[in-house]
Parts: sequence; structure tokens; C-alpha cells
Amino acid sequence: MVNQHRTAPELQIVMPIHNEGESIGATLHEWYNELSPRVRLEFVACEDGSTDNTKAVLTQLSHDLPIKLLMAEGRKGYSRAVIDGFAATLAPYVLAVDSDGQCDPKDFWQFWERRDQGGVAIGWRVHRADPVVRKVMSGAFKLWYKTLFHVPIHDPSCPYLLIRQHAPQLGVLTQGFWWEFMARTCRAKFKVVELPVQHRLRKAGATRVYRWHKVPGIAMAHSLGLVKIWRETR
Repeated sequence: MVNQHRTAPELQIVMPIHNEGESIGATLHEWYNELSPRVRLEFVACEDGSTDNTKAVLTQLSHDLPIKLLMAEGRKGYSRAVIDGFAATLAPYVLAVDSDGQCDPKDFWQFWERRDQGGVAIGWRVHRADPVVRKVMSGAFKLWYKTLFHVPIHDPSCPYLLIRQHAPQLGVLTQGFWWEFMARTCRAKFKVVELPVQHRLRKAGATRVYRWHKVPGIAMAHSLGLVKIWRETR
């Protein structure tokens, strides 16, 4: 553990985190225990204005784990949290995953084995463990997305990516970061590798974003955002 802190990491793990105080400790320890015996790593914890005990938990964890803490006073949104996390990375490889425990660390090794085969390696959630509203919204949105962008992958919103290159001018979709990321990445003709991954139930709590009363507003904003991205990249 001491060496992890003193030696420059070869991998940094960017995690946007909002109100995950109940489970974030178990999530970070699971990732660390799986990866650290073979990879020098550092977590980039992109805390996004949590109102529970997430900040206190992360501060305590930083005494025992290699964590770069990016704390936010107010909510800035998923996309901005990820963008700020990317900006804070220096390692040659960056892994981006969600912090809710749905991404399985054991899937990481197939990404690591192919780390030099493409600019971006993205997961494919063959069986998504999400609520019905989330899957319905994502499926409908993907039809519109595929109409505008000929992205040759199954799951362009999967939050499980190993990155060496990433597209510029991100931030149009405040919640749908990976939709935008993959649209711009494929338009820029970066090589993309897609790998099947497990998708698990959340470790604790329910999603903070995709609830029924929020769906119409998110859908409208994302649909208009896609048109803006299409115009910028055509």
C-alpha cells in the first residue's frame, strides 16, 4: 500500500460519486483488492456535491487507499464530474467506471490485456441490471442516437471504459456523458474495442437521476443535445 502512494500510478480510476456513503467504501476496497496486486493504481474520486456522509467516508478512505479527492460543494452533474476527473489524470491509462458497484472489477483484466489495441475499450452490458425506466429510456434514446451517429457498438452509454485517447469538447449532455463521448470518439475515428461485461445490481440505494418525474426533461435535453453534437461533428 505504501508503494502505491509513493510510486506514480500506471492506471488511474475515475469515479463520479454522489450520495454513495453507504456503499463507496466496499466498492473502492473491492476494486483495490482485485487490481492492486498487479497494477499500480490511484482512484480519482470525483465527489459531486453529496448531501449524505460521502465526503467524510472518502476522506477517511484516503488515509488507507491511494485516492485523489476532488470534492464539490454543490451538485455539478455527472458529466462535469467525469470531465473534471479526466482533467486531474496523468497516468498513461485511465479507467472510468461508475461508483455504485454495478461494474465488476474482475472484468477489468480483459480490458488490460487489450490496452494497446485501441484508443478506447468500452464495455457491453449484455444483461443490464437496471430499473425498467432506465432500460426503456436508454433503448428509445439509442434509436434516435443511431439515426444521427453511425456508432458501430452495442452499448454506447456503458460506464466501463479504459482510455488512452479521448474526444475533445465534451459536456453538451449533462447526464449522458458516455453517449456524447462515444459519438465524438467514433466521429474522430479513434479505434474502439468493445468487450462484454457483467452488470450488477447497485450495492445500495436507488439511482439519483433517472426517476419517472425527471424522465421527460432529461429525454428532451438529451435529444436536443444530440442534434447539437451532430452539427458540431459532421
